[in-house]
Amino acid sequence: MSPTKSSAKNIEPAPTQLARLIPRPIVDEMQESYLDYAMSVIVARALPDVRDGLKPVHRRILYAMWDIGLKPQAKLRKSATVVGEVLGKYHPHGDVAVYDSMVRLAQPFSMRQVLVTGQGNFGSVDGDSAAAMRYTEAKLAPVAEELLADIDRNTVNFIPNYDGSHQEPTVLPAKLPNLLLNGTMGIAVGMATSIPPHNLGEVIDATVHLIENPEADVGDLMKFVQGPDFPTGGAIFNKADIKQAYATGKGSIVMRAIAEIVEGKSGFQIVATELPYQVNKAELIMHIAELVKDKKIEGIRDLRDESDKDGIRVVVELKKDAYPRKILNQLYKQTNFQTSFHVNCLALVDGLQPRVLTLKNVLEYYLKHRQEVVRRRAEFDLNKAKDRAHILEGLVMALEDIDRVIATIKKSKDKEDAKVNLIAKFKFSDRQADAILEMRLSQLANLERLKVEEELKEKKKLIKELEELLAHPKKILGVIKDELADLKAKYADERRTKVYAGEVDKFTQEDLIPNEAAVVIITHDGYIKRLSPDTFKAQGRGGKGVIGLT
Repeated sequence: MSPTKSSAKNIEPAPTQLARLIPRPIVDEMQESYLDYAMSVIVARALPDVRDGLKPVHRRILYAMWDIGLKPQAKLRKSATVVGEVLGKYHPHGDVAVYDSMVRLAQPFSMRQVLVTGQGNFGSVDGDSAAAMRYTEAKLAPVAEELLADIDRNTVNFIPNYDGSHQEPTVLPAKLPNLLLNGTMGIAVGMATSIPPHNLGEVIDATVHLIENPEADVGDLMKFVQGPDFPTGGAIFNKADIKQAYATGKGSIVMRAIAEIVEGKSGFQIVATELPYQVNKAELIMHIAELVKDKKIEGIRDLRDESDKDGIRVVVELKKDAYPRKILNQLYKQTNFQTSFHVNCLALVDGLQPRVLTLKNVLEYYLKHRQEVVRRRAEFDLNKAKDRAHILEGLVMALEDIDRVIATIKKSKDKEDAKVNLIAKFKFSDRQADAILEMRLSQLANLERLKVEEELKEKKKLIKELEELLAHPKKILGVIKDELADLKAKYADERRTKVYAGEVDKFTQEDLIPNEAAVVIITHDGYIKRLSPDTFKAQGRGGKGVIGLT
């Protein structure tokens, strides 16, 4: 055997990094892996950021739409385009999860302020699924544009996406306190969040009050924020419960349908025109029908869904001998005509730490975020204004001796030589010389000195204002107040959910018995009967009464 063959035979491949096995106790491995998974779900999926009120998937959807130009003024584009953009660049999860998240942002019965304008079938309060993404179209809603405003002015931090090929924002600038406006729901590992939506005008008023009165407590803020304001309307009860939820971040708020008893030609009807938040109308009607079938509710002869594009209308037809108030009470007690919203105001603080927050906490963190955004925006604008002013100063210097400047450029061998000559002869900076050389000679010769000087004057004024703003934090709060006032004038609408200060009635068996007159008769044999007064008919003189009473 040759030496070459012998040496080749004895060579063993070196162990690769992938082939290494490290013995480890399974308990340690499980603990570490579970913790990694739990933190991933908490931070990267299930919980919203207190600053912009968005979960990562929603933030990525909105940013992707903004990035490809799907702004409110743009034409609608296929939802599949958006989903593909989000999956390919930012969110390496299933397409169904992304599309379902986008659909919710477009549903007026889910969002108090819709963030996506959708065209096509985006689902219904009956629980119907949205049409496939290849059929529906979408673009950003105006309110979403306010959440993204100034994102291109270095107002928030960006991080690499999952494969390092693109950058994505860690949070949106969020001109509006979206966590309270639209609320959120999510289940993480070992924790869950459930925050109701609120009225935009009320939340802005409370935020402005907190800016002016930093020591305000929850009671003060509740003079402005009456309670949750659900997109489906309805009614909520008990100010004490609402205050507890706002003061502690946890609580339960009773919601009821808006229903009235209407008398028609064929008898009484119970007509519901607003349902509690997130109640599935089709399932509600089916449940009522089952209760009637099982004789758990008696006195209903017909049940109809007359809802249309103008709103909800569920009609419960009653029998002639039924007691409307009794049946309405039964509907409240046994169906989702009455339900509760369980508040757990859990959100990520600083993008990492899950915390249960009070109403004041949420607004304070929002204001802290906005102060940072406005400060960074001012710094960005200041640097840009200083750069432009510097170039304008160079142009003014050039215009003072324009003939010599043009002659110097013409005599130079090339652009680099011209730059060196301009800097040497006229003391221009590198950037000023570059700006002059980027202009054609005809443009340079035709520059109007007055226009350049006027623009320079405006830039210097802007620089002074921005420096003043950055030097005084109170002025930053003033800018935030002014922006909120503009947004309130632009987007605020009437409250949809009615608020009742008192507790909702507690139902007992006695409450389900109609309050009416009755005649109680005791016979000679010791029997007792309860009869309606209608049983007795008017008799003439000498009448015997109603036969068979005894």
